[in-house]
Amino acid sequence: MIRILIFVLIVLALGAGFSWLADRPGELSLVWMGQRIETSLMVGATLLVALIAAILLVVWLVRLIWFSPHSIARYFRVRKRDRGYQALSTGLIAAGAGDAILARKMTARTRGLLSADQEPLIHLLEAQTALIEGKHDDARRKFERMAEDPETRELGLRGLYLEAKRLGANEAARQYAERAADKAPHLAWATLATLDERSQAGRWDEAVHLLDQSRTSHVIDRKEADRKKAVLLTARARERLDADPKAARDDALAALKLDSTLVPAGLIAAKALFREDNLRKAASVLEKLWKQEPHPDIAKAYVRARSGDSAVDRLKRARKLEAWKPNNAVSLMAVAESALEARELALARSMAEAAARIAPTESVFLLLADIEEADTGDEGRIRHWMNQALKSPRDAAWIADGVVSEEWLPVSPVSGRLDAFEWRMPVNTIDGPLEEGGVSRGEAAIRSLPPVAASVVAATRDAPETTVATPPAPPTMPAETVERPAAIAVPVPTESVIVHEPIEPARSVVVTDADDATHTALVKKDEGAVAVKAPAQPVSGATSPAKPAEAPVEPFFGRPPDDPGVRTDRVAEKTTFKLF
Repeated sequence: MIRILIFVLIVLALGAGFSWLADRPGELSLVWMGQRIETSLMVGATLLVALIAAILLVVWLVRLIWFSPHSIARYFRVRKRDRGYQALSTGLIAAGAGDAILARKMTARTRGLLSADQEPLIHLLEAQTALIEGKHDDARRKFERMAEDPETRELGLRGLYLEAKRLGANEAARQYAERAADKAPHLAWATLATLDERSQAGRWDEAVHLLDQSRTSHVIDRKEADRKKAVLLTARARERLDADPKAARDDALAALKLDSTLVPAGLIAAKALFREDNLRKAASVLEKLWKQEPHPDIAKAYVRARSGDSAVDRLKRARKLEAWKPNNAVSLMAVAESALEARELALARSMAEAAARIAPTESVFLLLADIEEADTGDEGRIRHWMNQALKSPRDAAWIADGVVSEEWLPVSPVSGRLDAFEWRMPVNTIDGPLEEGGVSRGEAAIRSLPPVAASVVAATRDAPETTVATPPAPPTMPAETVERPAAIAVPVPTESVIVHEPIEPARSVVVTDADDATHTALVKKDEGAVAVKAPAQPVSGATSPAKPAEAPVEPFFGRPPDDPGVRTDRVAEKTTFKLF
């Protein structure tokens, strides 16, 4: 387009010039070798222009003839190069598609049409062809040649890195990634791989320096870079906490500025501040984290901030946390644990049951078992809570690549990936959705809690005597076949025995009637069975009608005799029943 414009401008200039000469006529006179030549000005100008054009045409013809061999050679060379690039392009597409036959064919054709020194992509095509053919040694040699060439260094190092990863040679892969990161910090794969390797080796200073370089090169997204740097600073503060609490505090606070939700950084900062007796600032750090998302470790650190606090003081601090995050299982658990330590068992029970309704996990039911042991001591109810804990989902924990850790770690022990641990509940223990109209696991566990058997023992322990009236015969036994006494006097056993499940026999409770026959007396309280205390001497006025010899009195256990849990062994003269 520019050439056409220049040509048009030249033509217009010549036309304007000739027009200007035509308006101003004149004569030209030339004397040359004794001859005089006269002509008009217009003719002379025309002859001059024609002469210049002829000279240019002759020069062009001479150049064309002189350089024609080179032009012809260049034409064929360009044509051959175009065919080579076409073969190279087809070969790379075939290698990417996994067509080894076509890729090898195009590789050979490209080799014949192009020179590897002029086109480095030929090495890449050959390496990719060797890979899809399974010739990994040949591919590795090609990548090594590419790594020696400054023009293809990064490409060769990338191939060597992937091959080392495939073979499990992590040390070699680390070296290749570090070489690539040193030569080209803008490479994302090299930066991230080197960052993970340095983090896995615990070289936190080098990792932070490399991350800062990558942020300058805009290799990693700013938000991701801030998160990774916060994790690196937290890891470094974790190592410095014992030796240099001040440096650990600075690193942890810097990490919180980059990511205010990083719980491990807040905990380390609070621990460092506690060692400096700066309780107010440490509490402020924990409170900010708690208001964003409650965490049991935050609650534990906040409640036990001062080692000299009483249990009541710790309970007050736990109630303060619960006021900021009400109706939260972690908040309720913190209050329940503190209330148990303060021996406020009613508050502890109510808070723990509320937490069980919200999040029925293993730790909630274990806490309820501890509360039950401190409150009632009922072994049946304790076993009930323990059984619920065994069937309940596990609590949230730090999990990375299928590994559950008791504490946060900056690097996964499986893959070596930085910032891999997450605070979450194991997937295989999460309860399914709650159907409409149904009750949660925690509510069902609370409703199925057996009554307190120890209350019956406590109620009967202070009584001077106890008479056990025999209830009516069960529906499976005809009433006229059994003759029951009106009341039975129960001697006082040396110690009350609480019955829950069949275990080794502990002790027998024997009652004596008027016919000197021996029977076991047992009082049921719903599901839990208890032994009954009574005076050693029979109650005055208590009588027992005589039983016919052919029909001895059947002992009654408060449930049908055909129940497999009832033992009705009988002896003709004397029968003794033991409580299990």
